[in-house]
Amino acid sequence: MNSVANALGLVGVFLVLLMYFMLQIRRIRAETLTYSLVNACGSVLILVSLYFYFNLSSAVIETAWLAISLFGIYKALRA
Repeated sequence: MNSVANALGLVGVFLVLLMYFMLQIRRIRAETLTYSLVNACGSVLILVSLYFYFNLSSAVIETAWLAISLFGIYKALRA
C-alpha cells in the first residue's frame, strides 16, 4: 500500500502543478471548469496519500485547495 499511496500523491502533485503551469503560460484560464476539476482531483489524490502518511500542514493546505477548487467548479457550472 505504501507505493500505491505514494503514486497517488505524486499523480495529484503532477495534476496541480500542471494546471498551475498551464495557467502561467496562458494555455488555460482560471475560470474554466477544467482548471478547477483537475485541481480538485489533484487535491483529493494528495489527501488520499496524506491519509497514509499524515502531515498536518500539508493536509490543511490541500483541504483549502480542494475547497477553493469546489467553489471554482460551482462558479463555472453556474456561468
